[in-house]
Amino acid sequence: MAFKKLLASLGAGGASVETVLTEVNVVPGGVVQGEVRIQGGSVNQRIEALSVGLQAKVEVEGQDTEYKQDIEFTKVRLGGAFELQAEAVHAVPFGLDIPWETPITMIDGQALRGMHIGVTTELEIARAVDSGDLDPINVHPLPAQKAILDAFIQLGFRFKNADMERGHIRGTRQKLPFYQEIEFLPPQQYRGLNQVELSFVADQQAMDVVLEMDKKPGLFSEGSDTFRSFQVGLHDYQGTDWVAYLNQWLSEVGSKRNWF
Repeated sequence: MAFKKLLASLGAGGASVETVLTEVNVVPGGVVQGEVRIQGGSVNQRIEALSVGLQAKVEVEGQDTEYKQDIEFTKVRLGGAFELQAEAVHAVPFGLDIPWETPITMIDGQALRGMHIGVTTELEIARAVDSGDLDPINVHPLPAQKAILDAFIQLGFRFKNADMERGHIRGTRQKLPFYQEIEFLPPQQYRGLNQVELSFVADQQAMDVVLEMDKKPGLFSEGSDTFRSFQVGLHDYQGTDWVAYLNQWLSEVGSKRNWF
């Protein structure tokens, strides 16, 4: 028995953990629900802690390098310590709040390339932490976000790419240590434009919308006519014709710079 306990402490014959999500489709400000199932091993084991969280794969820019980093941006502990009997199955249901700033990973039912967000599970046994696999979730846009995304599509823009970058957009309500950029390729009528980048930074009442044309890597050029930041209420966004708004801004900048 002592040898079995030793093996279990090293992970052999010990408890295993699996997370099952009830629904993988969520929106910012919503809740992802699921259940953590712990399967007992060959001996009784004391579970010190169990937690679930949200994790994103984020780009980090150094002086001379760029690399990906997994950032856990919310975490919830599920209950206290308990004794897991050998071969027993212990199921723990949970509801995990999705932060309002969580980047979207889906547009019109299509996955955005470059987005990796999911639920993490950590099981702490004898001071050792066993992390389960990442369980992906699909984060759909809020209605106010969808209205602006739809406006770009109606203007003929095509989705190019999306990424999450570590850092902070100055002048916004951002609290998370990273932000999302959604890149669009312009239609023919904006022939002098390389691309437009879009960021949303939301809370429960409103969101900051950040738009930029021909962005220089790693720099938001506030004060430039190619940069625009404005606030949109999550419940009164329908009062604006977003197609006309975006077209006017693009046309004004394009005419000043002789792009179109």
